[in-house]
This record gives sequence, C-alpha cells and structure tokens, in this order.
Amino acid sequence: MAVQYRDYYETLGVEKSASQDDIKKAFKKLARKYHPDVAKNLPDAEERFKAVNEAYEVLGDSEKRKKYDTLGANWQQGAEYPGGFSGYPGGGGQYDYNFGGSTGFSDFFESFFGGRAAAGGDPFGAYGGGGQRRPRSTRPMAGQDIEADLLVRIEEIMHGSVREVRLARPSSDGGPAKESTIRVKIPKGIAEGQMIRCAGLGYPGANGGPDGDLYMRVRLERHPLYKPSGHDLDSELVLAPWELALGISATIPTPHGDVKMTVKPGTQPGTKLRLRGKALPKGKDEFGDLYVTITVEFPESSSDEEKAIWQSLAEKSSFRPRG
Repeated sequence: MAVQYRDYYETLGVEKSASQDDIKKAFKKLARKYHPDVAKNLPDAEERFKAVNEAYEVLGDSEKRKKYDTLGANWQQGAEYPGGFSGYPGGGGQYDYNFGGSTGFSDFFESFFGGRAAAGGDPFGAYGGGGQRRPRSTRPMAGQDIEADLLVRIEEIMHGSVREVRLARPSSDGGPAKESTIRVKIPKGIAEGQMIRCAGLGYPGANGGPDGDLYMRVRLERHPLYKPSGHDLDSELVLAPWELALGISATIPTPHGDVKMTVKPGTQPGTKLRLRGKALPKGKDEFGDLYVTITVEFPESSSDEEKAIWQSLAEKSSFRPRG
C-alpha cells in the first residue's frame, strides 16, 4: 500500500520554523473557517476541517512534531512511502498492523502514528522477524496488545455513536495480513484519553495462546470553540474594550445550543464565568460545566474620528491604571 505524504505545515499555512504559538493561531483561524457548523456553504468544509485538525494534532504536540520533522527531512513533497510504519515500533515494517483511516485520521497519520504494541519484545512470542518461526518455546504465549488513537467528535461524545474501523492484522504463520472491518462503540460521555477495549484484536498468540487486545484511545477532535478538560469545556469570549466597560449580553455557543450570558460592566479580562451543565455528559443525566474566559481585543488601527474619541476619553476619564 502506497501512502501519500502530507505536508502539515502547508495545511496550516505556516513555515517549518513557526513557533508553537503561531501554529496554534493558524489552527484556530482555519478551524473557525472550515468547521462544519460554520462553513455550511463550503462543500469540502468537513474534509478541510479534518485535515486542519490532523495537522494540528501533530504540529501542536511537541513530541509528534519532532518525530514528524525527523521523517520529513527525508521526504520530497508529493513523494510516496510504501507503507509499513504502523504496527510494531522499531520492527522495520516486519509486523504490519494497519488501519484504513477510518479512525478519523488519514492513512498517512495511521501509518506513522497509528497502531503500536503496548510493550517491547517479539509481538508473536514464538515468531521472529518476517514471520519466521524460532524454536524458542512450545508453551502457549499470549499475543501483545495494540494501542491506537481514535479521533472522536464532540457530537459523538454528546450522544454516543458506532464507528466502523478497517484494519489489517498480522498473521501468526507469516502469511498475508487478515483484513476486516470492526464496529467500535463510542459510549456517550467517554472522556479524552479513555480506552475502548476490543478483545482479541491485537497481535495473535503463539502455540494456542490467546490473542492480544486492541485498545482505542479516545482523542477528542480539536474544536475551534472548545477545549476539553475532563467532562468540562473551556472557551473564550472576545470583547471590545467598550463592551467590557459598559457590559453586554452575549450569545455563547454550547454543545447544547446557544445560551445568553450577561457580562457585567467593568468585568476584567481573564475573568472566568461558568455555565453549569453546558458541557459534556458525565452520567445518565449529568453534564460538565462550560467555563468562559473573558478576553479583550483592541482594533489594530483607528480612524481619525475614533482617535479623537479615544483622546477625549483619556482626558475626561478619572481612571489611572498606574495610580
């Protein structure tokens, strides 16, 4: 299987030397532009949003970015790599365990950051590289477990869902990989980082030993409006300076629908307001809270009339921030 290389820097529109802060800003800008809830008139918005998410999943993580950059030095844009990254780490592609991109990530992501053995050693116990039998032991040996990331949308956590995942498992006898499609149930309210166990879908056992398990680690899809914290969510409300001074009734988007929230006059930037029960489910009828942090944004430039108003305010106001 040939896997097409993805230039994540190009996807986010940043240079390879970009800082983590620049990468974060680029992601937020593009995520807001292509999020399906916002870009309803763009036919490819969902695919673009997934690509932006995936790029930030890698470049927004210092360890993944380092690994990606190390690989990237050996690539030319548009080059293809003949699969074999996924599966057993350090195995040089000897033990292929591949996903078909149906975990929410592209085939390239799955090939590089996908299925991996949970521990070191020979995943087949009694088998060596390339599936060649070694006369190590004739006693039954369990196959190793596999871990893989499963990209999950907030909507799936809100209501629960079932995902079809295509995978190719290695054969214990050295034969071709066994391909299958499994149905993975995503429970309502499952939290970021939790594991979904798929029994018997890891590496095969040896000498009649049981097969290992497949563990799908839930990764919440990056969202332009929310950042998960367990079952709670964090978001920002950006206000103009006069809105902070005068107060405002703002519309706050939540996974449960829009909510009106009052920001009192004189509220300071950095203030965190809580909307109870407006985040992710954590029980049958319970939900986490949505925390809204107040931030202020000033205009990058002002007209002559606006400058005159600012000047008048400066002269008339008794407020002295430096005493």
